[in-house]
Amino acid sequence: MKVILFWKWTEYNKLKELVNNSLVDLWLNEFIEIAEDNSEELKKELDIKKEPALIIEEESIEFKDMIFEWIIPEEEEIKSMFVSIIWGAEQSCSPLKCSSWCSSCW
Repeated sequence: MKVILFWKWTEYNKLKELVNNSLVDLWLNEFIEIAEDNSEELKKELDIKKEPALIIEEESIEFKDMIFEWIIPEEEEIKSMFVSIIWGAEQSCSPLKCSSWCSSCW
């Protein structure tokens, strides 16, 4: 999986730092790459209207989608997004009977 940060003119260092910190805190930094792209092709492909934008790409299934644009979310929101993407689809979690690592468990 890859996280692509799209930007052209805006300062995106804060977003990059938040994404990196979130991946490190969730122990995902070894598995998820952060890339940068400011190409017109990507902008047209995903219909990006404002920057910065965060895109998730999974090359093995040829999936790419813009998760958000024009905002820089709080670090907890970014962590929650990664937890939902990585573990949310596997199974639902209940705080009483948790069989996977999720936001209810930590």
